[in-house]
Amino acid sequence: MGLLESVNSPIDLKNVPVAKLPQLAQEVREFLIDSVSRTGGHIGPSLGVVELTIALHYVYNSPIDKIVWDVGHQAYTHKLLTGRKNEFTTLRKYGGISGFPHITESPHDAVTAGHASTSISAALGLAKARDLRKKDGEVVAVIGDGSLTGGLAFEGLNNLGHSKTRMCVILNDNEMAIANNVGALSKYLTKIITDKKYNALKAGVWNKLEHGNLGKKIQSTIQKLSRSAKQVITPGRLFEDLGLRYIGPVDGHNFEELLPVLRYAHEQNSAPLLIHVLTQKGKGYAHAETDKEKFHGLGAFDKETGETISASGCSWSSVFGSKLMDLAEKDEKIVAITAAMPDGTGLSDFSEKFPERFFDVGIAEGHAATFAAGLALNGIKPVVALYSSFLQRAFDQIIHDVALDNLHVVFAIDRAGLVGADGATHHGAFDLSFLRCVPNAVILTPATAADLRFMLEYALNDLKCPVFIRYPRGIAPESSALIDKFEEIAEVKSGKNVCIMAAGHFLQTALSVAELLETRKVSTSVVSVKQIKPLNKELYSAIFKKFDYIVLCEENSVTGGYCSAVLEISEDLLTEKKIAKAPKFIRVAYPDCFVGQGSVSELAADLNMSAEQVAEKIITAVKG
Repeated sequence: MGLLESVNSPIDLKNVPVAKLPQLAQEVREFLIDSVSRTGGHIGPSLGVVELTIALHYVYNSPIDKIVWDVGHQAYTHKLLTGRKNEFTTLRKYGGISGFPHITESPHDAVTAGHASTSISAALGLAKARDLRKKDGEVVAVIGDGSLTGGLAFEGLNNLGHSKTRMCVILNDNEMAIANNVGALSKYLTKIITDKKYNALKAGVWNKLEHGNLGKKIQSTIQKLSRSAKQVITPGRLFEDLGLRYIGPVDGHNFEELLPVLRYAHEQNSAPLLIHVLTQKGKGYAHAETDKEKFHGLGAFDKETGETISASGCSWSSVFGSKLMDLAEKDEKIVAITAAMPDGTGLSDFSEKFPERFFDVGIAEGHAATFAAGLALNGIKPVVALYSSFLQRAFDQIIHDVALDNLHVVFAIDRAGLVGADGATHHGAFDLSFLRCVPNAVILTPATAADLRFMLEYALNDLKCPVFIRYPRGIAPESSALIDKFEEIAEVKSGKNVCIMAAGHFLQTALSVAELLETRKVSTSVVSVKQIKPLNKELYSAIFKKFDYIVLCEENSVTGGYCSAVLEISEDLLTEKKIAKAPKFIRVAYPDCFVGQGSVSELAADLNMSAEQVAEKIITAVKG
């Protein structure tokens, strides 16, 4: 029997001899590769922190001690060691365990996470609450070098250093340049820093120097010399200046280095610590070590070859990226901006073709928006490509820095709507709701690849304001229709009884609904809604007068999205006496709640948004 079979909790883990921990790490890697190859998931990040996770749970006492994972996409080993090993066949599936930490899933998941740079702030809150309530327990935040590019991480570090709260930050560094100062001297310094006798002697001498002017002068001189030495021989000056004690770099795959440092961190009661741990993303799986971008997160794959099965056709992201390159060929003012997602947003080819006009700002969506505002102010045409769920993080900058001055910035909003297995933290369910209130904004929703190509050109060449183009994850349906002018709405099927107004990509479902309704003798018109804001009252007035039943469909929360916009103008038209009565509206949208994980089709059925369910809802309303 292997070691992993007997480890179902952190208590079981502590019974494994230290000498056998490398064997356990190997078994964990084999388990993760085998399991995630079937379910898909974030295999690369999780393989990189196997030893670190084992060491953390070996030293700390979860859940009394709180381990906070930044993003959480590297927490698969954590899940394995905390009682969820037998549920890994359900990872990221409908009704299964999440691909991220979730407080409702296990008491060992201290914080629900899916976005980057949140761990230090959340951990500081946990630590402060512990102190206020006079409770026991340590708090550890594990943050990657990528997440450290986010401004929120530095806000947390600044507050942590200022507050002097007892907690530990582990910087999981698999990429940053600050990792270059690795060597015997750094390791030697770390050994000295964590030595109990050294620290006791240092504290005794330091306390004696407190008395008298000469002693204080000696203290000041020592502090200056210490800072100067650390600046030369260790990469931790930034963290020391923020008020954190820096330890490292430490080899994140070596238990002989990890365990003493973590034991020291667990036992110390002084100022906050930052432990700098060096790891290799994808460690132990050659395909993940070689192609870090691909194996950061992916669907099911062949574990022997590393190959994935991809759907046929062009994705919305690739359609966007290809068209933007075509437009950039003709207009040197066009630039592209992304927040650490060049591949996911379809901009990898753009970055290679126009390197001087491509900007990856790191995990800093707010900065991306304000940076784009500065570019626009000086005559550049910036296109900011972000996932819908990450766009939320730039809301203030969109209002204050872009929209307030009516700047010509184009936002390409990828992954709008349901994204599937990544679940609630990644669904693009709210962008229409929070963007509709932004003055000066134009919001566009393509239904086909042709729509997206035309809208991008239209947004860059014909509009001079903030523009938001939202489109989903997956394959973009093609259309043979030649688009030579922009239409806010376009009738794609004519009928008499019911009008289905489908925003963007939901058009495909709406057409299926219309087919089902026709078999039930309900003549159905289908309208493709291509603009969410502003809405043309005259166009909608004509539709309201023509139909008794109007079905409003969107891939967004029912609260504040397209459905709400149409109901609002219906009220306005009634008040202005432009229509005699309002039609009966049937709304099809996400409910006012967070949607879980699963395939898009499973989630649509769960939300009563499949073609069959929508058709039945309409039949019930029309025929009673």
